Amino acid sequence: MNDLLTQSTWWVPIYGLIGAILTLPWSTGIVRRTGPRPAAYFNLLMTLLAFVHGSLVFGLVLNQEPQQIVVHWLKAADLDLSFMLEISSVTVGAMQLVTGLSLLAQLFALGYMEKDWALARFFALMGFFEAAMTGVALSNSLFLTYAFLEMLTLSTYLLVGFWYAQPLVVTAARDAFLTKRVGDVLLLMGVVALATQAGSLDFPDLYEWAETANLSPTAATLLGLGLIAGPIGKCAQFPLHLWLDEAMEGPNPASILRNSVVVAVGAFVLIKLQPILNVSPVALQALVVIGATTALGASLVAIAQIDIKRALSHSTSAYLGLVFIAVGMQWTGFALLLLFAHAISKALMFMSVGGIILTTNSQDLTEMGGLGPRMPATTMSFVVGAAGLIGLLPLGGFWALQQGVDTFWYDSPGLVAVLLLVNLLTALNLTRVFRLVFLGEPQPKTRRAPEVLWPMAVPMVSLMVVTLLVPVMMARLSILPDWAYINKPGVLLLVLSSLAGVGIGSKIYLQKAWSRSLQFHWRFIQDLLGYDFYVDRLYRFTVVLIVDRLSQLNSWIDRYLVDGLVNFLGLAAIFSGQGLKYSASGQSQLYVLTIVLGMTVLGAIVLYPILVSLGVL
Repeated sequence: MNDLLTQSTWWVPIYGLIGAILTLPWSTGIVRRTGPRPAAYFNLLMTLLAFVHGSLVFGLVLNQEPQQIVVHWLKAADLDLSFMLEISSVTVGAMQLVTGLSLLAQLFALGYMEKDWALARFFALMGFFEAAMTGVALSNSLFLTYAFLEMLTLSTYLLVGFWYAQPLVVTAARDAFLTKRVGDVLLLMGVVALATQAGSLDFPDLYEWAETANLSPTAATLLGLGLIAGPIGKCAQFPLHLWLDEAMEGPNPASILRNSVVVAVGAFVLIKLQPILNVSPVALQALVVIGATTALGASLVAIAQIDIKRALSHSTSAYLGLVFIAVGMQWTGFALLLLFAHAISKALMFMSVGGIILTTNSQDLTEMGGLGPRMPATTMSFVVGAAGLIGLLPLGGFWALQQGVDTFWYDSPGLVAVLLLVNLLTALNLTRVFRLVFLGEPQPKTRRAPEVLWPMAVPMVSLMVVTLLVPVMMARLSILPDWAYINKPGVLLLVLSSLAGVGIGSKIYLQKAWSRSLQFHWRFIQDLLGYDFYVDRLYRFTVVLIVDRLSQLNSWIDRYLVDGLVNFLGLAAIFSGQGLKYSASGQSQLYVLTIVLGMTVLGAIVLYPILVSLGVL
């Protein structure tokens, strides 16, 4: 029985697809009389089955040797495209994180989208979403991983553009899709290059090849940069980071997963690629630089946002930047621990934010205030999620960040400074959001705001309990360090940075009467951070402008040169045919005349040089 459960783990991604398929009669409008809720129940049932199946398997594979499941998809001559899955405590644990948060997010969506006419379509997309993420978690083949990443890109596009009647939503979905496509195309180049160099796309074979690979520095650099481009786009890292901010236009239940496990899936792929990236020191250095730039930049941008979802989404990019630093420094253990703690805490905060948005019909922080006494469960959820994210004892975020401080303490003190500064800015930002939303005087949109209903409160409170139990889970998995050997100066600095961020965030002046400062220097800084260092405008006047001009040039060449040449040849053929038809009257005397004239002209051409040489002419 145990072997059957383990060997059938590949069914877990299938559950999500089955749930998506079962919703089709309602999402396509074939069934109308029952309303869309039965479709949601079918998808919830399949997600619950996936979670239960995965939980049983996780208990069996914990602390056991990894097992491989290989499915040969295409074999021809020397080509062998296979699907390889890895069943281990790490992969199954990642799969369980996805299915568990997906189950809670779907329960939350029952209340959040209760009156949405397209509820069945939303749950179909959520099932597709879940299948892609669980597939990436189990995949042990780069070929299969890339296929699942493409599914993830498509489902992101469809979920961001779910409310497609709104022009801003359509623009956000398009930008998110195109930004991710840039990274996916570059990753595909790396996948093709690896297939030709290593002869296989299964991760174990690629790891063996990387140990003995003999590539030129240029080839190794290009290969490494191509491989990291995909995770850069999936994890919203600079310069492919703008999509996550725009993706906040989608429904909040999808944002719960997008800011917790979707970005974590991209980082998980990067962690799997890390042994291969060792062939390219430049790629590893690029990861550190990109991660540090994004972590610091996104942390600063977050504190200037007045949209509550965007204020949290930028901190997602910042924490994923720390994961990129960890992978670039070849410390994947710290990266996995940070992904785990961040995913649970950030999902809880987005649930709290979803309740706020639903009851106030607003995402603008300047329109909120005084919600603490009116929404106690939502308030506690936000507080617990924020505390679990930053470095406050004894929650999960503290232990994850502490391991990072301990890892970089002696060899890379500059990275320790980056980590502490990101923690301080995140604590400041979350305290600022908490004050604007839950404290102060009630505003017109918050004066009558009630607590969320039980379909939203149950998953929110459940995840709050899970967040509080994260340190217990870490202890059961033997992840927590021995207190006798802990880096006490590092712990002190981490706690002080958290307290400093909370202190500054609780003391700074927050004025809701205007969204921009009246003083020029503060207004300049606020606009610089609020508009994300004007990166979108920089793209508009560089990359977008160049592509636009090249498109216009290509259109002109196609219209006037290519089409012009073809049209000229066509017109020449038409006029030639029109001219020749007059010599084809059917009268034999005209044919004889034509032959005689032709022979006369040909004879004159032949005889002319002869007569000239004889002096006759």
